[in-house]
Amino acid sequence: MGKLPMDMDLLQGIESLAKKEGIRTGVILSGIGALKKAVFRNLKILPADLKVENHHRLYLELEQPMEIVSLTGWLATKGDGELEIHAHFSASTVMEDRIVTLGGHLIPGALASVKVVIIIGVIEESNIKAGLDPRTGQVDLQFSD
Repeated sequence: MGKLPMDMDLLQGIESLAKKEGIRTGVILSGIGALKKAVFRNLKILPADLKVENHHRLYLELEQPMEIVSLTGWLATKGDGELEIHAHFSASTVMEDRIVTLGGHLIPGALASVKVVIIIGVIEESNIKAGLDPRTGQVDLQFSD
């Protein structure tokens, strides 16, 4: 469990917390707090061959007060020893005097505001790694026997 400083990128903060604690495999159990900026990434078209590229995605960038209402995902180590983080989040904000909730894939650009607390469940001995899925061309979890 860790608290991110104000203005820290949420994805970078999760990675920093994991590295500081020596986490090689884990599950993001929860995240709560406030953001001052966020970039939401969602899939608008799933290509038949499953090879998703940037033109298949939609990005929405907001710079205004937001509350994290959900943050989940996983962390796993790739073959080169680097940590891979795959996470999704949702945040509520005010648009046209209405409270709305938006969500998507967590990418760089979500900046912590007053406070953000992250909780990671550590998976000790595991057969879980992150690696390239040849079917999709994306990094995904791989389980060995």
